[in-house]
Amino acid sequence: MGLRESKKQETRQLISDCATRLFIEQGFERTTIAEIATAARVAKKTVTNYFPRKEDLALDHHEAFTQGLAHAVAERAPGEAPLAALGRTFRATLLAHDPVVGFTGPAFARMVADSPTLTARLRELHDQREEALATALTTAADPTPSDTSSDTSPDTRPNTDAPHTAPAADSPSTPSTPSAPSIAPRAAAALIAAADRLLFRRIQELTLAGQDDDRIEATLLPEADHLRALLAAALGDHPSAATW
Repeated sequence: MGLRESKKQETRQLISDCATRLFIEQGFERTTIAEIATAARVAKKTVTNYFPRKEDLALDHHEAFTQGLAHAVAERAPGEAPLAALGRTFRATLLAHDPVVGFTGPAFARMVADSPTLTARLRELHDQREEALATALTTAADPTPSDTSSDTSPDTRPNTDAPHTAPAADSPSTPSTPSAPSIAPRAAAALIAAADRLLFRRIQELTLAGQDDDRIEATLLPEADHLRALLAAALGDHPSAATW
């Protein structure tokens, strides 16, 4: 990273830190952009250049959040099912007490819970997280077909000049494997995202109830395992389960 880019990152972090402190002290709705600019010692325009939406000053990890599930699917190990990759990734973030999955601390959690604007924005981010996951699952279920322009396999088209021979009456037919409907990845994403939302809310609830991160981790590990089992049962019998 060059000096210019490093300076921009420092300024962005400074603005975010000042904004978060003021939001916690005064409340999100009561805090103005002018107050944030004064606290960070920058111009109001600088604040809005870095953060076009006021909500993003508080929820400044929104890009990592919205792309988190999709990234876990896209970057999974060869041969690893998406559901397994998602479970592994969530467990890692849970053990790391990652703020992206809800470990924000009681003051921040209370600030979000008390703000209708931030609560609504968080719902939007969860929706975007689901949409990104649906796109990733669609790609996983329907990879880009290979180029067949140089295909040298034998021509298996029927010979229309040859006399037609009816199949034997007692010849057994091979049942075809049903293909997944096009809505399948979106349905899977909806189920997975619902479980993800529940776990996020659970972490926030326990945080607001006064539990520390280690106790929350101990509570969430078996609960997350239970949800994964429910998802596996819901998706496991589907024809495209090997892909999910």
